[in-house]
Amino acid sequence: MTLSKYLFFACFLLLLGCAQPQANEEETVSTENRKPNIVFILADDLGYGDLSVYGQTHFETPNIDQLAAEGMRFTQHYSGSTVCAPSRSVIMTGKHSGHTFIRGNKEVRPEGQYPIADSIRILPEMLKEQGYVTGAFGKWGLGYPGSEGDPLNQGFDRFYGYNCQRLGHNYYPYYLWDNDQKVMLEDNEGKQKGQYAPSLIHEQTLNFIEQNQDTSFFLFVPSIIPHAELAAPEEYMEKYRGKFEPEKAYEGYDEGPDYRQGPYESQAETHAAFAAMVNVLDDQVGEIVAKLKELGLDENTLIVFSSDNGPHLEGGADPEYFDSNGPLRGFKRDLYDGGIRVPTIARWPGKIPAASESQHISAFWDLYPTFAEVAEAPLEKEVDGISMLPTLMGEEGQEEHEYLYWEFHEKGGRVAVRKGDWKAVRYEVLENPDNPLELYNLAEDIGEENNIADQHPEVVAEMNKIINNARTPSEIFAFGSGTYLGEN
Repeated sequence: MTLSKYLFFACFLLLLGCAQPQANEEETVSTENRKPNIVFILADDLGYGDLSVYGQTHFETPNIDQLAAEGMRFTQHYSGSTVCAPSRSVIMTGKHSGHTFIRGNKEVRPEGQYPIADSIRILPEMLKEQGYVTGAFGKWGLGYPGSEGDPLNQGFDRFYGYNCQRLGHNYYPYYLWDNDQKVMLEDNEGKQKGQYAPSLIHEQTLNFIEQNQDTSFFLFVPSIIPHAELAAPEEYMEKYRGKFEPEKAYEGYDEGPDYRQGPYESQAETHAAFAAMVNVLDDQVGEIVAKLKELGLDENTLIVFSSDNGPHLEGGADPEYFDSNGPLRGFKRDLYDGGIRVPTIARWPGKIPAASESQHISAFWDLYPTFAEVAEAPLEKEVDGISMLPTLMGEEGQEEHEYLYWEFHEKGGRVAVRKGDWKAVRYEVLENPDNPLELYNLAEDIGEENNIADQHPEVVAEMNKIINNARTPSEIFAFGSGTYLGEN
């Protein structure tokens, strides 16, 4: 190479090296000017005590624990309901279960659930109006395929996973939905177990982040883990096999016309399987965070992690062995706190104080207005939620709820209300509308063990009044009539 050519080549490399930081700087400015990404990861039936950061001692959840170490852990956050569909409806509408459109698990055969109405402006539609790309990956349960409640008809640009909650019971399904296309999983034909659905869904979740790294996005990850059936890939089972003795076997549905149509398959090692499943979930959370960091999106992304209700008792699950509800009473389908108080963590580097804890009393209907404020979106006046952003930012001026309300349409009908530290519960309201209220002081009795209703008649009267005025009628989800919730 001649001297002149060498000097020319050296100058070219120098100019190229100088230009590169400028391009990165422009990209950084562009990222900072975009509206924050919002990632909401929703576990399925994960109990208040199922994470090591919330006291689980049988196994560890290091990646989710790290979210808490880098963000805020909530100790008094509640789900929308004590079962799947209404809990998700509360998230999507910002209205509690006495006002939200879907108030129960109402199935539509052959596949799917009763659809949320097109007339209702739900969370992804609100965010799309602010320029967000929206994606949902996991279990839907708010409208059968092609209905007005189909995720593609409710503001999601991308959907991959299970449309139907019932089919979401099975971890090696015959197919999943890719937008409006049914994708057959050939390696799961018959009784084969070649394609673990949570892994397939997770792969598409990471692809969504990759594909939308240059715009603001809302990523909803309603995982099916750790809902029954109890099943995990062998590499995860190996880690826990024999560690939780005595092991508990479950005899399920292993053949016949309903195989992989909802009934749970047998599992000889339910303890190991449960721990393995939570391990899968924890790894996936870690990989989502890693992907955000890899793409330089970490500091412009709010991540919220929670669970749709308390721990279940299905498919051989053993929440008592794992102390899955921690200090709380009750499980899934209960309106005691074990059924509705859920582990909740929020992380946003540079915004949410690291390693912080909040006792702010909040619920799923607060997520809609919180995400709206993050996205600088106008908020409908009729939502029941209150933005939690001041609490998340460690700022003063957080507005508090006058009360929280839940209703449950199965098991004879159940209602509950929390006002401050007081918690009132009534069961069997359909058969006995005037069933006495149970009353608990959660500040002194977090396990709701001591019913003190007879000691505080004035509080009982106040709670009755709240309950009787907390809901609007629903023709689809009828809940008795007249004074079905008791006297004022």
